[in-house]
Amino acid sequence: MGISETTTPDESPVAGGAATGAGTRDSADQMQLVTFELGGECFAVDIHAVREITRLMEITRVPKSTEEIAGVINLRGNIVPVVELRKKFGFPDAGSCDQTRIIVLEYGGRETGFIVDRVLEVLRIDSSVVDSTPEVMGTVDAEFVRGIARLERRLLIVLDLEKLFAELGLNDLEIPVDAA
Repeated sequence: MGISETTTPDESPVAGGAATGAGTRDSADQMQLVTFELGGECFAVDIHAVREITRLMEITRVPKSTEEIAGVINLRGNIVPVVELRKKFGFPDAGSCDQTRIIVLEYGGRETGFIVDRVLEVLRIDSSVVDSTPEVMGTVDAEFVRGIARLERRLLIVLDLEKLFAELGLNDLEIPVDAA
């Protein structure tokens, strides 16, 4: 199942619920995730944390912000910080293309956009296919990984949003009133 240009969780088959770091469990053994690609790797986040998926738009840089903070966007009147996940995870810069998207996530009452190479699909998976994070992770700091899902043809890195949002420290980001 593909995702349209702008998608919200309300359009998904299962809507509502509180966001968790690993994926909301739709039943005792199911998780529903939005998957995306970054640096050739497949990642996933809880669908209930996803507020919107949008094309890459003009981003206003914020002075004195950390390297992984791309800047802010004006999303229908709301100023939303945007994180360059490639930089955060130590991937080389690849520029943007027609498939580059910003996934706007909400966690802990804070909306943040994450630039990804492309959005893949919405998956409903059995939680039993998610293994705990290996001690040694080659591409992403294991601290931000909730688990690895074993799918038929690929592995899927499930991100821990609580730890990712805490590490980014976006509450300390000073956004000028006229930034976007």
